Amino acid sequence: MELVSQSQCFGGVQAVYSHSSETCQCKMTFGLFLPPQAKDRKVPLLWFLAGLTCTHENAMTKAGLQNYAAEHGLALVFPDTSPRGDGVLDDEAYDLGQGAGFYVNATRDPWGRHFRMYDYIVEELPALLVEALPLNGVFGITGHSMGGHGALTIAFRNPDKFRSVSAFAPIVNPTRSDWGRKQFSAYLGDDEAVWGNYDACLLLAEHGWKGEILIDQGADDQFLDLLRPEAIAGQIAGARQPGIVRMQPGYDHSYYFIASFGADHVRWHAKRLNAL
Repeated sequence: MELVSQSQCFGGVQAVYSHSSETCQCKMTFGLFLPPQAKDRKVPLLWFLAGLTCTHENAMTKAGLQNYAAEHGLALVFPDTSPRGDGVLDDEAYDLGQGAGFYVNATRDPWGRHFRMYDYIVEELPALLVEALPLNGVFGITGHSMGGHGALTIAFRNPDKFRSVSAFAPIVNPTRSDWGRKQFSAYLGDDEAVWGNYDACLLLAEHGWKGEILIDQGADDQFLDLLRPEAIAGQIAGARQPGIVRMQPGYDHSYYFIASFGADHVRWHAKRLNAL
């Protein structure tokens, strides 16, 4: 890990690191906040996965989560949304290629060499962080939009690695959305049975979730038809899965929405990660 920058923040430290990723075959960058409690003991870690077009910087600088994480003794990690660099394939469209990894392991050429964000988040980066930093290996995960999709699907598939899960305006049913079908076809091919491995509604129906789920959705979100919150709400109710889907009146898809409810989510994770 190479330290890129470091600043004092709410009694803790907000840093940015880069490293050479074997999984994504390129240099990857992430933000990492350590709360003041990390000076004396190992602490739990909350993952924040960002959405389309974002980098590690967006939530790190706009969501305002560090204040609440410092209060509750949680570390935060803000990974990038895709592999990047001159040698990494890209697309002219904003919703495919760099900035649009969709937290899948691409299997279709030419994307398969670099676009393996699922393994990067589940395997490579956690191992790197726990080895290098004062973390106790207890993880929660959240995210926004495409990152909310990533948080839900990664948690549902890895209940042994993630103790808590929440999401802000997640893409919950990408196999039935233009934010999903296009990308899955490019990254994974035409076998829609494979796509189901990255669809929160389908995974919840198949596997359930060991605890509660918290989802916040802006009722005035300009992308509601692509996000399909009614699909996950129906799945939670139909399966009698403990969970809350809150439609927040007047809120859109922006980071103002995330910042408005960030305290709720950090507190919710802290309780489940035994950080209070």
